[in-house]
Amino acid sequence: MIERQLQPLLHELVGVVFAPTSALGDATGQIRPTGVQGVFHADARVLSRAELLVDDQELEGLTRGDVGPHGAHFVSLARWLGDPTPDPTVRVDRTRRATRNGLTEELRIRSTATVGVRATVSVDLGCDLAPIEVVKSGRATDALAASTGQPGTLTWTGTGITVTVTAPGADVLADRERATTPRLVWPVDLPPGGETVLRWQLAVDDPRAVVVGPAGEPEWSRPEVSADDRRLVRLLDRSLDDLRGLRLAETGAPGDVFLGAGVPWFLTLFGRDSLWAARMMLPLGTDLAAGTLRVLARRQGTRIDPTTGEAPGKILHELRRHEFALPENGLHLPPAYYGTVDATMLWVNLLHDAWRWGMPAVQIEPLLPHLEAALRWLGEHADPDGDGLVEYVDTTGRGLSNQGWKDSGDAVRFHDGTLATAPIVLAEVQGYAHEAAVNGAALLDAFGRPGADRWREHAAALVDRFRKSFWVDGRHGPQPALALDRDKRPVDSLTSNIGHLLGTGLLDRDEEAQVAHLLTTDTMAAGFGLRTMSSDDAGFSPLSYHCGSIWTHDTAIVLGGLARAGHRDAALGLADGLLSAAEAFDYRMPELYGGDDRALVNRPVPYPAACRPQAWAAAGAVLLLQAATGLYPDVPAGTVRLTPLAGPELGALHVDGLRVGGAPVTVTVDRTGEATITGLPTPLTPPLPTQRRPTTQPLPQ
Repeated sequence: MIERQLQPLLHELVGVVFAPTSALGDATGQIRPTGVQGVFHADARVLSRAELLVDDQELEGLTRGDVGPHGAHFVSLARWLGDPTPDPTVRVDRTRRATRNGLTEELRIRSTATVGVRATVSVDLGCDLAPIEVVKSGRATDALAASTGQPGTLTWTGTGITVTVTAPGADVLADRERATTPRLVWPVDLPPGGETVLRWQLAVDDPRAVVVGPAGEPEWSRPEVSADDRRLVRLLDRSLDDLRGLRLAETGAPGDVFLGAGVPWFLTLFGRDSLWAARMMLPLGTDLAAGTLRVLARRQGTRIDPTTGEAPGKILHELRRHEFALPENGLHLPPAYYGTVDATMLWVNLLHDAWRWGMPAVQIEPLLPHLEAALRWLGEHADPDGDGLVEYVDTTGRGLSNQGWKDSGDAVRFHDGTLATAPIVLAEVQGYAHEAAVNGAALLDAFGRPGADRWREHAAALVDRFRKSFWVDGRHGPQPALALDRDKRPVDSLTSNIGHLLGTGLLDRDEEAQVAHLLTTDTMAAGFGLRTMSSDDAGFSPLSYHCGSIWTHDTAIVLGGLARAGHRDAALGLADGLLSAAEAFDYRMPELYGGDDRALVNRPVPYPAACRPQAWAAAGAVLLLQAATGLYPDVPAGTVRLTPLAGPELGALHVDGLRVGGAPVTVTVDRTGEATITGLPTPLTPPLPTQRRPTTQPLPQ
């Protein structure tokens, strides 16, 4: 029997994050030397063990909870200590907080016993400095030997990283057999009813990290929300805490903030993820979008390089300190990797949408040369065979075989389960390309740059090509195919990808209505959100990464598209799925979860290796809030539209602190669906009160 190297499971682990630092441990607070448990800094594990013992015994865990946006609190018992009664009399509260460059722990030992308590408290530590890809692959690692210096201090060094643990008042055992499993020891002597507090902290010096934690407060507003459906309030609060912890900046440019993709595998710059998350966050301000656009513009491609996937004008996929290698999968990604087919169009669309929300011209104008370069990539490099459609293929055999957001190797399947062969032409990518061409033309016109007509013509031609190439007959009527394969055959599975076409302009009104119908069939929407693949397709598996699972951000994006297009019932169905899932996951939404039928499993099944927290999953809460308020501004055009989902089904909603044109605004929706907005900046003025129907009001110039 061949022994497999399996990716570690993490769905039951408890995480804290203050990017670029994160920590994962078990439900009792222990960080054990197994799987993906540990403290991570950027993309290295800087502590692989932190096990608390009292008298060399494990404590009995009772419960855990959150402590602010970056901490967790664990409550445990030492029942062999104190009074010999049924009630426990000695408890230990363990509070863990992530910091930008490390971690702190506070151990509070409390006694309500009538006798004195004497015990020895210890923490066993370990450090392997394993790269994140080694941890992800499940490969074994060796603990490093620690060195001692000042009293209560331990140090590990390697690969340019220095890790220091300081424990005031503790004895340090790190000689001989304890060199790789050093122990911190505190003797504790409590009087009746007494308590004591012990502390230790971890500090990381990592000069080679490519990302750093930015200073200051988050770039977005934190709105005050009251709602009949309290799940929406709880989801937004937890999501904004998680997003606060995921803020990053590139080393050397700490002022340009973006969101790291997710804990633990992707806490770095990811073009697609960071762009989508910033786009979802626009109702809270445009500063995050500006930082994300600038950091990616600085790394925009300038040359043809098949090894990295770079091309002139192309936007980066991911950034690491070193090669990201998973040899068992044949994957060897260079530190700066451009293997993404969609990030370049998403960059254009974020710039456009930020402009619509009121991003100042002084921030947009320096990015216009990058806009033009991105559009040139769309016209000159995105379509190698010249058929007018955007496609991808990994020519190296070492990169990602699939380069859309569903980037697992088996993501693109025909209805019969057969894998499609590259080059691949993805459906949603054609939508992004159409939207980017139209949006790019609008920006070029608005800022007096040439070339807009070319991109409007490009978009019009793409509509015709898509209509001729992608529509196939399915069980529920005509449907856009997932993709075209190497031979331009439609990949005829029914997937969530087609939901991303809503609002891109690639479909006409009747086609959008058919897509909405397809997405609300039981085969797609019978779970806690939108399945990535129909349960009728042979490749469907509810715990497949991209072929039947439910992704939080995917459901939110499609929900938003349905709401904007006026498909209210379909959008409300997905909203209920997300809110029900949020309740089951304690409102910290994972990257993805199982696509099981709600009638069979009454709570969402965790996907065991999903990132949590994850940027575009958390930002999906803001997109849901926007759909609930129905707020769609166009600051350059001087218009605001209000078409709320809130109302009879979702309940009343009041949101104070959304941002339009840099100004805080308030949106109120009553139980009948009537919406009002106040606080719009001059020359913007509110539209007429809106009740469940689209209304666009021109605003005075």
